[in-house]
Amino acid sequence: MSRRLYFSMTIGGVLAALSVIALTALTPAQGLGPDEELSVIVTLADQVSPSDFAGRDMPRGLLRAQLITALKAKAAATQGPLVAFLNGRGASRVVSLWLINGLAVTAPAAVIQALAQFPEIESIRPDAQILASPTIQATTAAPEWNLAMVRAPELWAAGHTGSGIVVANLDTGVDVNHQDLASRWRGGTNSWFDPNLQHATPYDRTGHGTQAMGLLVGGSAGGTAIGMAPDAQWIAVKIFNDAGAASASVIHQGFQWVLDPDGNPATDDAADVVSNSWGFEQLTNTCYLEFEPDLEALKAAGIAVVFSAGNVGPYGSTSVSPANNPQGYAVGAVDGAATVADFSSRGPSACDGSVYPEVVAPGVSVKTSDLTFGGTFPDSYMWVSGTSFAAPHVAGAMALLASAHPDATVADLEQALTETAVDLGPAGPDHDTGYGLIDLVAAETWLANRPIPTCTDADGDNFFAQANCGTPVDCNDGDPGIHPGACDIKADGIDQDCDGVDRLKGKACPVSGGATATPTPTTAPPPTPTPTSGTGGSEGSGKTCSDGKDNDGDGLVDCADPGCAGNRSCR
Repeated sequence: MSRRLYFSMTIGGVLAALSVIALTALTPAQGLGPDEELSVIVTLADQVSPSDFAGRDMPRGLLRAQLITALKAKAAATQGPLVAFLNGRGASRVVSLWLINGLAVTAPAAVIQALAQFPEIESIRPDAQILASPTIQATTAAPEWNLAMVRAPELWAAGHTGSGIVVANLDTGVDVNHQDLASRWRGGTNSWFDPNLQHATPYDRTGHGTQAMGLLVGGSAGGTAIGMAPDAQWIAVKIFNDAGAASASVIHQGFQWVLDPDGNPATDDAADVVSNSWGFEQLTNTCYLEFEPDLEALKAAGIAVVFSAGNVGPYGSTSVSPANNPQGYAVGAVDGAATVADFSSRGPSACDGSVYPEVVAPGVSVKTSDLTFGGTFPDSYMWVSGTSFAAPHVAGAMALLASAHPDATVADLEQALTETAVDLGPAGPDHDTGYGLIDLVAAETWLANRPIPTCTDADGDNFFAQANCGTPVDCNDGDPGIHPGACDIKADGIDQDCDGVDRLKGKACPVSGGATATPTPTTAPPPTPTPTSGTGGSEGSGKTCSDGKDNDGDGLVDCADPGCAGNRSCR
């Protein structure tokens, strides 16, 4: 197997350039001694495919539980030998990144070089750092102009205020003492995470995260409303340490925490929307895909993820990652006259040439919450500018729309906002303002009348060829013996169960042709399995992962079932 180690030079603590070198050139190329430590992210080749879980016709909490269980089981089944090796060689830090089946490692360079020889490793990359963006303090403006511009108060009047929705931000933290934020914190041990281990309870040293959160869920204790979704609850990850830096591994930990805050897949305490007011601005017009797997997993779990577009405008081709990733949703900034801000980054996306940003929202001279200095000034406010503060408007918009339409998928929410945005530039989407300024009333109307997805099952195996149709996607809708619930015939060069690989271990399939018996096709998706205290039911122990049967009634057989991820016959 050919493996690569990616390394970089850093400028100001931020990844500035990526290059690829052969493993044999590791320490000489960097001028490091064998005992000097490196911090890296290790990714294993054996991965769960989140797309296999997206669109299943079951309660969202159960879908999340199945995905989390599969991800954690894969990590537990594959990371052990690497962890043992690293601990035995004096690594000072080994953290499991189960969301991407990876490890965050700090160890001597010679150990990293030896680690790269393990055949199960796909890549080793630098644990790059990013610096928190400074707040651009602005002059005062009329209260609530920004909320009225996107028509949020009109949704409030219709009873859609974000109730029942949990939002999160990954930022510098949140000042929980602010009068507009205190009562909206979900509270408990599963609502705050500091992966840098500096603060056990919500805290913000610089104010950036507090300001972003105020625009997301703030109330009107100061006399005027400041937040988009005032009845939503918030949780937060303090990815930036008190020095204002965040490493890639810490961001990975933050993303996996918002999917499973309490560490128990059976309890659905995940965020519904995640707002990110940060990006690798020193990598302008570069496609940095470090977090693309995280975004794919979160979206498969029904979690919307929003990013600020960046503050490196006004010129074109100034997109930043992760906002410009294929799974990103970027937000640019406009002022009170709906004119795009000079600082707002422009497209196209450096990753795929697509429209960038997707949409724009108010981000110039908007009023929000500020630091209270331990509660001394609970009524502290500030007027701020930046795409960092445009992004929470869109994250808050998604929270409002999700509260109005709980059955809406992430794709529905994104499409509703882009399809109905007010075009601000030349006719059609452009690389200054994207599809335009978000319009919440129009977006809600679109969701209320959204088209029913086309779902086809041409081969009659009861698995649909399209996503969001209630079943895992059938990778071959012309062959009834190939679908996500089939038994994969060993080593025949055909992927019968649509998991991306041909099975090499386990017992022979009991049914000729590689398929297990499937129910009679109907016009409706298979029935939703009844939730149990576990997510795999009776599938996962003993011979239940090699008997060719769907033991727990979820439509998945043997190794295709997440409950079998750790079973010996599926390794």
